[in-house]
Amino acid sequence: MDSKVLALVALLTVTIWSPETEAKPISLVERCWCRSTHNTVPQRSIREIKFLHTPSCPFQVIAKLKNNREVCINPKTKWLQQYLKNAISKIKKKRSK
Repeated sequence: MDSKVLALVALLTVTIWSPETEAKPISLVERCWCRSTHNTVPQRSIREIKFLHTPSCPFQVIAKLKNNREVCINPKTKWLQQYLKNAISKIKKKRSK
């Protein structure tokens, strides 16, 4: 038997009998949505806000604008902090009624 054929058979045997993993490639696991953040975004242009928290990335705030563009907002921005406080207080008021 030719050595190339033997090597191919050995490689196929190892490939077939190796255990399957369901792990994602590192590039997909390690990648964060927000690579840079904006401190100033016109609040009137925001349609919705999403919050993401993954083990490999810090807390991320993504704003979808009225022109369908998505931008990342710095979570430490003062207006965003105030917005979150107001939203939490509204939720608490609704629950207490």
